[in-house]
Amino acid sequence: MSNAQEDDPAALAQRFPRGFVWGFASSAYQIEGAAQEDGRGPSIWDTFSHTPGATANADNGDVACDHYHRYRDDVRLMAELGARAYRFSVSWPRVMPTGSGKVNQRGLDFYRRLVDELAAAGVEPTLNLFHWDLPQALQDQGGFSNPEIVGRFADFAELMASRLGDTVTDWMTFNEPAVYAFLGHADGIHAPGLRDWPTAIRVADNELRAHAAAVEVIKSLVPSARVGVAVDINHFAPATDSARDQRATDAYRATRDTWFLDPFFGRGYPGLGVEEHRAAGHLEGVELSDPPPGRLDYLGVNYYRQETVRANSDAPFDWRVEPRAGIELTQMDWEVVPEGLTAGLTWLQHEYAPPEIVITENGAAYPDRRDAGGEVVDDDRVSYLARHIAAAADALAAGVNLRGYFVWSLLDNFEWSLGYGKRFGLVRVDFDDQRRIPKRSARWYQRLIAASPR
Repeated sequence: MSNAQEDDPAALAQRFPRGFVWGFASSAYQIEGAAQEDGRGPSIWDTFSHTPGATANADNGDVACDHYHRYRDDVRLMAELGARAYRFSVSWPRVMPTGSGKVNQRGLDFYRRLVDELAAAGVEPTLNLFHWDLPQALQDQGGFSNPEIVGRFADFAELMASRLGDTVTDWMTFNEPAVYAFLGHADGIHAPGLRDWPTAIRVADNELRAHAAAVEVIKSLVPSARVGVAVDINHFAPATDSARDQRATDAYRATRDTWFLDPFFGRGYPGLGVEEHRAAGHLEGVELSDPPPGRLDYLGVNYYRQETVRANSDAPFDWRVEPRAGIELTQMDWEVVPEGLTAGLTWLQHEYAPPEIVITENGAAYPDRRDAGGEVVDDDRVSYLARHIAAAADALAAGVNLRGYFVWSLLDNFEWSLGYGKRFGLVRVDFDDQRRIPKRSARWYQRLIAASPR
């Protein structure tokens, strides 16, 4: 990506077709706050973030960006920046405090106000049902490792579709089901903080089944609904040309990305993934059978980075992921490889031929600085976005049926176990007083959208 193109987002905008959707993405626990207000029940992230040592600086989402009280201002802000769509998630414990049974009308009223505000501002809502904040009451019953969760999730989907289906057309069931299953139940660094691979495999299996059940419910209540799911796709690269590193890279993809993608597209679990998980003992006590297909109207893709894989040995799961020497990194120490987005999108189109693809998350954390005039300068983020949006345009030119791009994120927010130290927002949030300050990247994105064909 040349500096000229970064300086002139209007030229980049012309590489996208008329009607292409530009938007922002967020999630409930990361921005809403109001954790104990208006009848909301606790989630696993409330429990986890209040566990000593679980998050950086003991940060939590009790207040976060206070979006629950400031949503009107936030909608107005994203509309001013030109957003044509907004992807948000519903806090399950806000609308169903125990995850089942009694409904919290005050929580539902909040989401009704939000979607009505979006409609008034001309911003199309994309509603994501689950972005990791499972009601703690359901976790106490085994959470997503308990097969009963499939019915509970379908009930949740039914509630939201019956209440908001008159306004919301675009729906998503899950955000990054692999991250939720594996980082939360095998690696222990996300809520609920478990370290048990067989449990993580059961969680993944029930996510796939819950997705299928929710799709049926949503479509039965909202015939015009478009239902998708967001998977995170990194660009996997072997550290060397050796057969050992290549096999480790293939196994990593098969036990993570295609572990969900193959079932979503009716192929069942991938053979290499099953082989690797079984050899590592991850399937001990697990009765694994292929889940039903996903019935996707579109596939959401979250892309951030390349992962370079190096095998330690030929043993199962004995590999490590570490940045390639000399490569550009974000503040998260993530490898910046825009062409990996092009490669991932073209691979998905060729391998699975989804009806449509939407980039549902893309962005980067960098430290901000204020110049003498008070502007928040984040030129690294501008460069990152420009190069990745150009990579998306390259995928379009290569025949990928890409219809939208959602930047992560509108606001700096609670970055899970990393707390508030890593900022992804195009709008700075001063968490002491909740002041919102559009960064240089926000103005760049605003110019891009304004120049895009309508």
